[in-house]
Amino acid sequence: MRSVAVITGASGGIGRACAIVLAQAGWQVVALYHHHPERLTEAASQLHSFPGQIDSFPCDLEEPENVRTCFEQIYRLYHQVDLLVCAAGIAHIGLFSDVTEDTWHHMMGVNLDGAYRCIHAVLPNMISRKKGNIITISSMWGETGASCEVAYSASKAALIGLTKALAKEVGPSGIRVNCVSPGLIATPMNDSLSPDTIASLRDETPLGRIGTPEDVAEAVHFLASPQSSFITGQVLGVSGGYQI
Repeated sequence: MRSVAVITGASGGIGRACAIVLAQAGWQVVALYHHHPERLTEAASQLHSFPGQIDSFPCDLEEPENVRTCFEQIYRLYHQVDLLVCAAGIAHIGLFSDVTEDTWHHMMGVNLDGAYRCIHAVLPNMISRKKGNIITISSMWGETGASCEVAYSASKAALIGLTKALAKEVGPSGIRVNCVSPGLIATPMNDSLSPDTIASLRDETPLGRIGTPEDVAEAVHFLASPQSSFITGQVLGVSGGYQI
């Protein structure tokens, strides 16, 4: 039986790359999406020659009942979740003084509360089996903070705190919890950045380039693998050295 990986935000740039890389490695991938299901259909069609598989399910992470029923369906079909990758995320650029209550709650609802709901859904089964792996996707701005991205930075910083605290709590149950912290990655989320902004961030990156979704997905693959079996509670930066 294949190991089962659930990936949230799987129709986005990083989530989709994670789905493909893990399926290529032989995982049964359960890809959760809220928008753009066609991106997953296209990804799944590329995998006919690989050992894994991608199945996709719609899920609105801001709706607790929707998340609950989605995971009930997952457990009915696959009986277990070996890996949860919390890759769903949204961004907002603007002055903090202009951030409305609705924008703030929407940011937290997807980036933080969505992770909370999914983790809450998989933990009982992982604890009863004494095994499991949870990977959150934060951001370098969750580590350093970004001007004009206060809400986004706050939500991603909270994911890092969640990761570290949960790793301590569930480690005795054989469950590992780690975080991947990407830098500037070429994803649809960053399409709104101006060419000058992208060039400036690239120039400030020691490796001198923008990251790819596959760069992040390979880091996730490592943390999902037996090669990282003694790693938990860590934040793995995938930023080309930007935070140095």
